[in-house]
Amino acid sequence: MERTDCRMDGLSPRERRHEAILDAAEALFIEQGYDGTSLAEIVRRSGGSLATLYELFGNKQGLLHAIATRWRDRMEDEPAESGPAAPRSPAEMLTDYACRRCRTLNSPHTVALIRMLVSEGLRDRAFAVQVYRDMHLPAIEQLSDLFAGWTAAGQARIDDPRAAAEMFLSLIAGDSILSTLTGVAEGVLSEEQIAWRLRPFLSYFRIG
Repeated sequence: MERTDCRMDGLSPRERRHEAILDAAEALFIEQGYDGTSLAEIVRRSGGSLATLYELFGNKQGLLHAIATRWRDRMEDEPAESGPAAPRSPAEMLTDYACRRCRTLNSPHTVALIRMLVSEGLRDRAFAVQVYRDMHLPAIEQLSDLFAGWTAAGQARIDDPRAAAEMFLSLIAGDSILSTLTGVAEGVLSEEQIAWRLRPFLSYFRIG
């Protein structure tokens, strides 16, 4: 999840410092755990100073939130597959989105990050609310707008786009993430399982 050198091109020195601190913090949190990592260790790995870290992120919790929102932005910016096999219909687009999102959410790196967010959220309700608002709601709003657009264009019949968006995300990620987080079972859904789950969803909302 670290930026490549080309992605750092064009950034100001302050932005480079911001990214360097996030890269170091993210790596250390994964290696040692959130609780087991000190701010001093992050500064030693990233360079700079503790004063700069506090200025940019406020505290350790602010660092964790910034790592999470950066991950969210990168996942949302991930380009759709292109070429002759690219999704064409809304149903194909939604299935492709579900498969890509499920793979991303169930990667070991992502699971480790979600575990840290859940653990910190249980200790601090305000942090939990902030994470919900900044991590979950944007996906709901993005899907809601998409569903509303399809309905307006006659490509679907969705009377409550927001409720449909919440249902969709629960179908593809809810139980699989929970099982992965708890270690009860392997949580990654196959493309066949995703297609099976989406079939009644697509049919009910007449998504063509």
